[in-house]
Amino acid sequence: MKIVAIIQARMGSTRLPGKVLMDLAGETVLARVIGRTRLSTLIDNVEIATTLSLTDEKIVEEAKRLSVPVFRGSEEDVLDRYWQASQKCAAEVVVRITADCPLIDPVLIDKIIRTFLDQEADYASNGISPTYPRGLDVEVFSVRALEKAWKNAGKPYEREHVTPYFYEHPEIFRLASFVSNNNCSQHRWTLDTPEDLELIRAIYSHFAGKNYFGWQEILQLIKQQPALAAINAHIQQKQLQEK
Repeated sequence: MKIVAIIQARMGSTRLPGKVLMDLAGETVLARVIGRTRLSTLIDNVEIATTLSLTDEKIVEEAKRLSVPVFRGSEEDVLDRYWQASQKCAAEVVVRITADCPLIDPVLIDKIIRTFLDQEADYASNGISPTYPRGLDVEVFSVRALEKAWKNAGKPYEREHVTPYFYEHPEIFRLASFVSNNNCSQHRWTLDTPEDLELIRAIYSHFAGKNYFGWQEILQLIKQQPALAAINAHIQQKQLQEK
């Protein structure tokens, strides 16, 4: 079974344009996301899914520098972009990662993939019932299920956000929810604003020189230094149709 992580990335961002290529401890944000995703032991390949927009040529260049294959597709119909990308790389299972998650945890990725496989699910995620910090979001789904969504999802937000058709139709798909023993969903570790970037840079600075640090290490750091969490505590997460 070929498991491919498809990382969606584009330069456009209403609150922090160009964020995925900003510097993060000497590497781009995108390079950090790719590097951490590659540490997964269950993923066979990593692919970037970006758009045909000229502004995203820089993402193509960065992906080439990092030796990661790229698929370019629709900017608005991201569901179609994922379907076409999955066909290009002959994936059987897709792990969806977004490029605004430079603290993504490969151990957590593997646990969610294992849940998907063990429960013979169509779709597994730690976002159905959120208990993890925002920015550790992982979605795993079969390409057969993706094809159903691609053919049948008709609402604009279903096309733009890729996966709502899965979790809004439990009568069609077998869903597997991965949850933490402790609810840490109040923490915001995603990258969408200058304040988010300040926090994530501070976290990377603390762990300077380490190729990998886990999400629980980050949580311990924030417990020891609560001022870190205050940096972006006031930021409101965009609602689904606003993103």
